[in-house]
Amino acid sequence: MRPSFHPRLVNDPFSDPGLFIPFLFERRALLFDLGDLSNLSARDLLKVSHVFVTHTHMDHFIGFDILLRLLLGRDKEIYLFGPSPFFQKVEAKLSAYTWNLIENYENILSINVTEITKAKCFMQRYESRNRFRHAEAAQEFTFDGNLLSEPSFSVDAALFDHKVECLGLSLRENFSINIIKEGLRELELPVGPWLAEFKRAIYEGCDPDQEFQVFWQDKDKKTGERYFALGELKEKIARISPGQKITYITDIIGSPENIAKAVNLSMDSNHLFIEAPFLDNESDMARKKYHLTAKEAGLIAARARVKELTLFHFSPRYFNREKELFQEAMAAFRAGA
Repeated sequence: MRPSFHPRLVNDPFSDPGLFIPFLFERRALLFDLGDLSNLSARDLLKVSHVFVTHTHMDHFIGFDILLRLLLGRDKEIYLFGPSPFFQKVEAKLSAYTWNLIENYENILSINVTEITKAKCFMQRYESRNRFRHAEAAQEFTFDGNLLSEPSFSVDAALFDHKVECLGLSLRENFSINIIKEGLRELELPVGPWLAEFKRAIYEGCDPDQEFQVFWQDKDKKTGERYFALGELKEKIARISPGQKITYITDIIGSPENIAKAVNLSMDSNHLFIEAPFLDNESDMARKKYHLTAKEAGLIAARARVKELTLFHFSPRYFNREKELFQEAMAAFRAGA
């Protein structure tokens, strides 16, 4: 089965944390954290619709300026999420620049910011045509752990202790739609953007008897068009399987409360991306800096029954010794809870 999401760390394990999650067959992606974005192309970043910032320490938030610069002058709606006081941090970034000409831009950039507290979420909108000054009071919602729900997937979060509040994030696919290439060949249909619309119709539970248009354009700009009953096309080219779960946890102290929350958030993940800055023999340093040890990362993965484990956010003191971090985490992971 080919998964619908293909997450990858933005940087190497010693550099700024961040997870880029592109969507298969769609010009769309999610981004967990906004550190150094130089390893992502403009094409990658223009796919991003939602950004989830764990907290606003520099190595998790400095990329805001790069993203903002790329999106200015484009018609774009983007959504940012972060723990309180996230409005203050975003507004400080936006107010650092002079916007005396921006209201004359033909295209409008809209930034929808959600600030998360233990009980509530607050959403505020900032638009380029208003020089990024919000005009209305923030909308208020109850925070029940869910930040985003769409027909095909959802993003949940938990607040952790990093001496500031820090988000842990989990992306859950409701179910996976895998395209059968042999079916496409038999019907003489090309791969293309129409597949995203096809998947969307299935995720939204559209009537299987409704007519579905397959439209494409080849390299020579020649177009093609065919019509099918949605259910008939689904039968021939789609295979439905359980969806995947991807969890991302960074910058948390290994307290009993944090570890219990991390296990709960990560439970049964297909892939857990988790920080491992220190070895267990330097656990005092880990506590002092409010981070996990590699052993704690492995134990969380084991207790949560995750299938695949990826470590990142290594302390610079382990340059050329990263193998020790991997070994310690994997020993705890394989040993189980």
